[in-house]
Amino acid sequence: MAGMSILAWIVVGFIAGGLARRATNARKRGCLGTIAVGVLGGVIGGAIFNAAGSRGIDDLGLWSILVAFVGACALLFLLEVVGGRR
Repeated sequence: MAGMSILAWIVVGFIAGGLARRATNARKRGCLGTIAVGVLGGVIGGAIFNAAGSRGIDDLGLWSILVAFVGACALLFLLEVVGGRR
């Protein structure tokens, strides 16, 4: 996790956030919102994968995007449950 640059986090966050938004059919949040969901998803996904005994995000690659995608989907699901659908 510490090995990735800020630019790499933004790229992974944007890709994972966009994929998660489409997969969960969540409402649009704009470019910065998508990046924020993806980056927070990376942190959440990393914690989930580490708790399961696997590695979290460590470099810019497909594995990191998958981990962030899982976390972003969990975050979007939680936001929909707490905030409700509009």
